[in-house]
Amino acid sequence: MVLVALTAGSLLAARLKLSAIPVFIVAGVLLGPDTPLGWSPVGETRGVEVISELGVILLLFFLGLEFSLERLQQARRLVLVGGLIDVGINGLLGGALGVLLFGPGVEALLFAGLFYISSSGIVSQALFDLQRLGDDETDLTLGVLVFEDFAVAIFLAVAGALAVGGDVSALQVGGSGLLSILFIAAFLVASRYAGRVLGPVISRLTREQLFLFAVTVAVGAGVAAQEARLSDAVGALLAGVLLSGTEIRDQIEQQLMGLRDFAAAIFFLAFGLSVDLGGLGMVWVWLLVAVPAAIIGKTVAGFLAGRITGFTARQSLNVGAALVARGEFTIILAQMAAAGTALSPTFRDEVPVFAGIFVLSTAVAGVVLMRESRRLGRVLFPGASPARRRRSGVQRHG
Repeated sequence: MVLVALTAGSLLAARLKLSAIPVFIVAGVLLGPDTPLGWSPVGETRGVEVISELGVILLLFFLGLEFSLERLQQARRLVLVGGLIDVGINGLLGGALGVLLFGPGVEALLFAGLFYISSSGIVSQALFDLQRLGDDETDLTLGVLVFEDFAVAIFLAVAGALAVGGDVSALQVGGSGLLSILFIAAFLVASRYAGRVLGPVISRLTREQLFLFAVTVAVGAGVAAQEARLSDAVGALLAGVLLSGTEIRDQIEQQLMGLRDFAAAIFFLAFGLSVDLGGLGMVWVWLLVAVPAAIIGKTVAGFLAGRITGFTARQSLNVGAALVARGEFTIILAQMAAAGTALSPTFRDEVPVFAGIFVLSTAVAGVVLMRESRRLGRVLFPGASPARRRRSGVQRHG
């Protein structure tokens, strides 16, 4: 039944020209134990949970494969300027909404993370589907996503320590964040030399051996990160960073692409299985506040970043529209919050429901806005200058 639901969901998403992520979540809600249909066709979910955990690891591992010192140096201005404007607007806006809804505390901080992070998966897929990868302003969009990816790696370490609570001190929380930054920097530097060290060994691997090697590195790094009291997602990301500078990076992506897509689909469906629409409670209030703010915040941040970095008004609007969708990271953080023993029981119970509906709303709104942003640009800025042709070197693979 799970495989049938994933296949049907993928076909439906393609038909509607939407990301499959919100469709998979809806499928999980309808198939789960708290389904509004009154009967759940899904029984034992342990196998689903195992594949779901692998999906998170591979999502972050592939994300790490996109990082390298060379790419970051080529696009450093767009990454820094766009990323800082984005976090300055949406990070602070998410924090303010968190304090408004929950008061100052860990819940507000976690809410800020849920609110802030755009979906690399949904945005990248939509850019591909809408044939926007060659557009000049797409460089800025991808630069902002790269900045967010680094930010979420640090945030995962800090949020994980805060959510557990107990005897964790402020010094330990700060230490987790600093440790994450140092780990990322070290892995970026190491990625420059990884090809020389690992190249002679992995170049002789068969396709099957390369597949097993890459999965072992990703999963092993996740386990090692947990032993170091970091998130397994951070470990997987850093493993990808380590291999990003090797010659076999493209081969690894090709070998693991199918497994990543399958495991990630299971992850989103498994998240939907955990959503209980009957326990909405105060979630509607959260959504009424967060969804409009999320759409406006990202659109404004992308527009300002585009204008400051020299893009036209129409191009800048395209950037803002492209950043609206939330997805995988919002769900990962929601799962972390749901397991956070230091958080209030009400927040733990309701945050998965909020995250599911929040992702659905912003993903659909984001894809629709991306599809219509050019038309909106011509209406809002009829006298705008023609697009400038420029390249900054930001690239996205896979």
